[in-house]
Amino acid sequence: MFQYALRRLLISIPVIALATFIIFGAVTITGDPLQELRQAPNITQEQIDQIRESRGLDQPFYVQYWRWVTDIPTEGFGDYLISPRPIWPDLQRVMGNTLQLVIAAEVLAFVVAIALGTISAKRQYSVFDYATTTISFFGYSMPSFWFALILQLIVVQIFFATGVRIFPIANLSSADPGTGLAFVLDRMHHLVLPVISLAIFSIASYSRYMRASMLEVINSDYVRTARAKGLREGKITTRHAMRNALIPTITVAALSFGTLMSGAIVIETVFGLDGMGRYFILQLGRRDPYPIMAWLTVVAVIIVIFNLIADLVYGYLDPRIRYD
Repeated sequence: MFQYALRRLLISIPVIALATFIIFGAVTITGDPLQELRQAPNITQEQIDQIRESRGLDQPFYVQYWRWVTDIPTEGFGDYLISPRPIWPDLQRVMGNTLQLVIAAEVLAFVVAIALGTISAKRQYSVFDYATTTISFFGYSMPSFWFALILQLIVVQIFFATGVRIFPIANLSSADPGTGLAFVLDRMHHLVLPVISLAIFSIASYSRYMRASMLEVINSDYVRTARAKGLREGKITTRHAMRNALIPTITVAALSFGTLMSGAIVIETVFGLDGMGRYFILQLGRRDPYPIMAWLTVVAVIIVIFNLIADLVYGYLDPRIRYD
């Protein structure tokens, strides 16, 4: 297992390097990064030329790329284009906030989807199965921003009717969140609506994969053999059927992690969360290429890491999988 993880990490290095090259090329060809400065009334052409020269923007493409990519491990993605302020501290702060949101949404989606998919498969063509399928179709079709706005509207209407604020509809923390456990509880309280809004599509997707996988597994020979041995149905479901049925669902969850990160852009904008999504929209409006490239690189690394974690989980769920 350790050797396999090490090999995957080594393979990930050229993958990430290729991703940085594609990111740099895609962002560079979008236009002149100094265009916004040219429109500023209080800046001279001499100052623009000085910034261009200091940031190496007058150099060839490959020189600019090498200068940027070597700044990633040494300078933490360098500084913003206009202000001499490092990018990494801001990106590190918003990355921690977004990972809290995304991981909580992924855990919620996975747990709920496994339960719904397993029960639907065990009770195929029942009322519960049809109801779950119908709800899943709604989950597929609903835009996440629309669902988030509906949740906010419901909470506001409850507040107007009862005077009780069930959940906050904006921000990551209260004005005075406290410290320790009080801070954690306050953060969890603020993340309830964003987590549900982000997880709803994943619940619909994962539950369908789980149901289909469980239907295939529960009719397998080894499951019938376990029943013939007199094992309890609950034990058969959890220890024999569910573990193998989880493998396709984990694959989908790992491949969908990038979708969750993109969904976080919308959710964080709707709820006003200080996360990577809001940070990306803000920097996109400022047309500063360096924080945008840093954001895309961090997302690429996160996706590679979670795909590696998914591969390692396969061996735990199915002992037949060997990492030779």
